[in-house]
Amino acid sequence: MPSVKRIDHIAILVDDMEATLRFWRDALGMQVAGLQDVPAEAAQIAFMPTGGSEIELVRPTTEDSGLARYLQKRGPGMHHVCLEVDDIQGMLAQLKLHGVQLINEEPRLGPDGRKYAFVHPKSANGVMVELYELPG
Repeated sequence: MPSVKRIDHIAILVDDMEATLRFWRDALGMQVAGLQDVPAEAAQIAFMPTGGSEIELVRPTTEDSGLARYLQKRGPGMHHVCLEVDDIQGMLAQLKLHGVQLINEEPRLGPDGRKYAFVHPKSANGVMVELYELPG
């Protein structure tokens, strides 16, 4: 049976990366481990490790992406919680058996080899959930 291993990250959707980093990096003193553009997701992402997890800041890079529409509708704030799982295919099958609405029926493949998929917030009490299976 597939299982959740840990919270991988909490993602926060932002409209201004530098202004947001002034709080997380400058005021809180968190270290930015990476800042990258992710064209496939039309996003710029900053990763800040904390304990065994990360805070992930996500800024849309186009005005017509799903992230941009989400930001326009709901404003900046928490976007999703990401859970690392040991078997993403098995977890998606298990969720389907329980009638959970998925955004991604099949996992997508990230450039680093991780597999990921999103659960619709309607099935998780208003919280978007991302599932990760890390390579190796």
